[in-house]
Amino acid sequence: MKNFAFIFARGGSKGLPGKNIRPLAGKPLLQYSVETAIASPSIDKVFVSTDDDDIAKVAIESGAILIERPAELGTDTSPEWLSWRHAIEWVEEHYGKFDGFISLPATSPLRSIEDVELSIKKRLKLKADICISVTPASRNPFFNMVTVNQDELVELVCKPEMTISRRQDAPKVLDITTVVYVTTPTFVLNHYGLFAGKVTSIEVPKARAVDIDDIYDFRMAEAILQGLE
Repeated sequence: MKNFAFIFARGGSKGLPGKNIRPLAGKPLLQYSVETAIASPSIDKVFVSTDDDDIAKVAIESGAILIERPAELGTDTSPEWLSWRHAIEWVEEHYGKFDGFISLPATSPLRSIEDVELSIKKRLKLKADICISVTPASRNPFFNMVTVNQDELVELVCKPEMTISRRQDAPKVLDITTVVYVTTPTFVLNHYGLFAGKVTSIEVPKARAVDIDDIYDFRMAEAILQGLE
């Protein structure tokens, strides 16, 4: 099989301006994802899709192949799924057909090579359309997550059949992470959205599931990396 990795990194970021190339423990954030992809045995080529010249420079210096993303696909409101489709079509035109599409967002720098490899193997083993990554959720809709009704009263998001007095007794729930997404070009080009087909997952620990959206997430990633030194 021919597996290609893709990292989608647009220039605009309101939560943390310039985050995709912001130095994290001595190197640009984007570089972590590129290096992990290059080091993964099952990945043949690594591409970075961006609309930003500075990100493009870092991508090339890190060893990735550049995909110039159209400006209309780099806005706050542009669905990333459309950028996935654009990248697939560009790669098929310039490098030919391939089998596995692996998205490794730049905002998850703490993923491991094993996370990537396990995701690729899990999708194939279960013959799923896509494999996503998940991590144990801190909040639980059956226990400590509420919604406000029309009478301005709060109630559990999900009402269990019996009273649950301890979080440990509530049904296990998981957060989707941005560690890794594994699917196929065919699925992306013919469907829209993660749950349009058969979905499986791998579970990663919270320490590797940090998704950098703001400065607090960034500081968390820094602290974890410093603890690993």
